[in-house]
Amino acid sequence: MTKVRIPPMLRPAVGGEREVPATGSTIGEILDDLTARFPGLEGQLAYANVYLDGEDIRTLDELETPVREGATIILLPAMAGG
Repeated sequence: MTKVRIPPMLRPAVGGEREVPATGSTIGEILDDLTARFPGLEGQLAYANVYLDGEDIRTLDELETPVREGATIILLPAMAGG
């Protein structure tokens, strides 16, 4: 099982939890699992940066990045500004 850390602004969509379990063998499958179980996340994850064990998935294989059992995924909302 993979642990997904949820940022404060997304916690209402997951019942207030700081961390939720998810299943899948890639980042894309895990995000699909989350949105299937927590429909309130639908659309919001498109604006989140995703880190696998501390590494930005954009420097890996993005949504196709393999996820090992016991990994930790961190969702961080994208920040805009100037």
